Amino acid sequence: MPAKTKFEIKLGASTREAFGRALVELGRENRDIVVCDADLSKSTMTAYFAKEFPERFVSCGIAEANMAAIGAGLALAGKIPFVSSFSAFAMNKGFEQLRCCVAYPKVNLKVVGTHSGISIGEDGPSQMSIEEIGLACNLGGFTVIAPADEVATKALVRAAAAHVGPVFIRTGRPKAPIVYNGGHTFEIGKAVGVAEGSDVTIIANGLLVAQALLAADTLDAEGVSVRVIDLHTAKPIDRESIHRASAETGAIVVAEEHLVDGGLGVRVAQVVAETSPCPMEFVGIHDTYAESGQPDELLDKYGLVARDIAAAARKVVARKR
Repeated sequence: MPAKTKFEIKLGASTREAFGRALVELGRENRDIVVCDADLSKSTMTAYFAKEFPERFVSCGIAEANMAAIGAGLALAGKIPFVSSFSAFAMNKGFEQLRCCVAYPKVNLKVVGTHSGISIGEDGPSQMSIEEIGLACNLGGFTVIAPADEVATKALVRAAAAHVGPVFIRTGRPKAPIVYNGGHTFEIGKAVGVAEGSDVTIIANGLLVAQALLAADTLDAEGVSVRVIDLHTAKPIDRESIHRASAETGAIVVAEEHLVDGGLGVRVAQVVAETSPCPMEFVGIHDTYAESGQPDELLDKYGLVARDIAAAARKVVARKR
């Protein structure tokens, strides 16, 4: 892991924007890359691909279930299809087709959900996807990824294209804080240590990786040594990194912009229980739907900022002692 340095918020591109740019790069390199969208290409950023490669782009209309089945057919024909919509629609409306047409036959389809979590903001709860990590992880054979920033997104979209098998990637609407400045290697199923520490580990994904780093700075000033891990792949999960964190720091906080019931925390807790049990706390959305509002206000109101992660870390360290 790199040495601990003070983290400052500097906004980069949104992860949906990074996905759209990466898709164009892949399209230039490989003619087997094809893209389907559900009438939201200007929002999901697949419009970039459609503009450059119209012959390899399929607009499926407002029909995510059909889009999943079309994508499965393209994969069975030897293509490498990416299908995209808002996460709430791609996963909830397409779940049966993803289960029967993609997961069961192990089809090489890449599903990218955008506008995930409550940070979609003003669009409101009907479009806030807070269940999709749990749903995707329950599709047999699926790889499930939630990158933290534009650098991680571009690398992991490339990794998804090279991976043989179904993949779900979670991306977001707002500009994401820059966590990585380059020089990092991203591998499906391998977590990235972004800060060293010995007293407690914070495991996070997506936008909450940056908040975890801010929380680590606050705790460091209080004399608490914090390890921060970006667990960008929820499935297959990096059991070794989790086991090592549990054994070496003896306390874990999991932070995610997702329902705590069925999300990343549940998967981490399963590994901890099986390998090296320790006290744990969970920062996430607790059995509710959010309101419509500004993204930053919503993250603050529903307990998904550095202050809340630091409070959970203090609590779990006290339990350890």
